[in-house]
Amino acid sequence: MRDPVSLIGPWVDFLLVVLVGLGVHRLRFGIWQLDMQYGIALLAIAALVTLACSMNGAYQHWRSFSFPQVLMHLLVVWLGVALVVMSFLFLAHVADRYSRLWVGFTLLGSFLLSVAARVLAYQIVKALYRQGRLRRGVFLVGPQGHVLDVGKDMRRYASEGFSIAGVHRLRDTLDEEALEALVSRVERSGAREVWICIPLERGHEAQRIFRALQQLMMDVRLMPGLKDMRLLNHRASQVAGRYALDLSVSPMAGLAPVIKRLEDIVLGALIGVLILPVCLVLAVIVKLSSPGPVLFKQYRTGINGKRFKVYKFRSMEMHDEPEGQVTQAKRDDKRVTKVGAFMRRTSLDELPQFYNVLQGRMSIVGPRPHALSHNDHYRELVESYMRRHKVKPGITGWAQVNGLRGETDTLEKMEQRVEHDLWYIDNWSLGLDLKIIFLTIFKGFSGSNAY
Repeated sequence: MRDPVSLIGPWVDFLLVVLVGLGVHRLRFGIWQLDMQYGIALLAIAALVTLACSMNGAYQHWRSFSFPQVLMHLLVVWLGVALVVMSFLFLAHVADRYSRLWVGFTLLGSFLLSVAARVLAYQIVKALYRQGRLRRGVFLVGPQGHVLDVGKDMRRYASEGFSIAGVHRLRDTLDEEALEALVSRVERSGAREVWICIPLERGHEAQRIFRALQQLMMDVRLMPGLKDMRLLNHRASQVAGRYALDLSVSPMAGLAPVIKRLEDIVLGALIGVLILPVCLVLAVIVKLSSPGPVLFKQYRTGINGKRFKVYKFRSMEMHDEPEGQVTQAKRDDKRVTKVGAFMRRTSLDELPQFYNVLQGRMSIVGPRPHALSHNDHYRELVESYMRRHKVKPGITGWAQVNGLRGETDTLEKMEQRVEHDLWYIDNWSLGLDLKIIFLTIFKGFSGSNAY
């Protein structure tokens, strides 16, 4: 059974945006009726909001998030939509046709009402929980250790509405008599779901249990215990007519790469125009500060392991490196120029990479590309290191806004960076990208490890 919020939530947000847009139009212009250009703009804003919320998991996973997390997700969505709308009006040269007050107050008002709707939903759910409604009783089946682990997680995520209706701990043998007893216990428990908590190596037992339970009218889920495996964009799928549990696949399938590319083109073009004067000034300063080219070019590993040439403002004096070796910049590194030190601390040396974005070889948000020699070094030391190349590398990323930027002088630092990169890939959405861009503006351009 799908969560009611996932069904009605998009329609509520869409309706709230439309109602607020009509109300603001009435206050701004004195009439309720919108002409065609305002009507199309209002529908577009409402559609963008609901699409961004859907991609950000605001409807599907809201009960597993704390309210501050929900609030942050909504804030990122509305700020992202505002950025997209303003960018379109600017790039399409139609900004003078629309009232900025109407656009701004429509977005602000609909955001506040959407937050209020979530507050109301939380209160309703809490009241229904207190009355014993909405909870789904779950019967757990599996070895002692696995059942205990699942039970602990169920209590940890109590807001998702599951409760234990019964437990059957499997012994070494599972004969027909034991199966009949299990079915009888499940039937008497009143549970609405059965979770088969069996590790992959005992998959044949899961098959027997599933077949025995088919006569009962309740949902059955398999919990194979994959917590210790580094999974990437895991999901169930059907391939070549067979069911498969995807353990490590690229999230860039279907419309996802199209949406990601549109995001890069729109935001990359807008940011490129805004930073052009800064780039011109920096280019002159770099050229005058020390002999050598303005840009530093180096091959990096891109999506699916393909090499590409990355561009940066040169921040070091010209020097020779042994072939195939790249020495990371260290604190008080004598190779770094005074101008280069400032650019590296503020990430201004990365600005030419927006050209890489417009080329399609990088994305605004993604795992930072490492030097080829670093990839060769860490691929054997860090679990799943090369899986970070399942997506395009980015100018900024989840690791960077969490303070993991600059020199990786210990294996632990690289492991933490890779862990954050893989989390980003596994949880990618348009809303998450906008959140990272928003955080980068305030704290991602500088850091104590950047030198």
